[in-house]
Amino acid sequence: MSDHDIIDHKIRRAAGVNALKKIGKIVAEEQQADRESAEVIGLFTRFGWIVLLGAALLLAYLTGVI
Repeated sequence: MSDHDIIDHKIRRAAGVNALKKIGKIVAEEQQADRESAEVIGLFTRFGWIVLLGAALLLAYLTGVI
């Protein structure tokens, strides 16, 4: 291998490593966003029925059922 080939190889390798780091950062950000949305959905499933029950009771009260 000539010096030029070695330099080209090192440049390509450095560019590849840099691209992999950027891709890894993007994937980590997307996974964090997925975790946050899963937490919100979990809160809605845990406490959403309480809100729904409260809305039903309020509607029953306002319509005179209770």
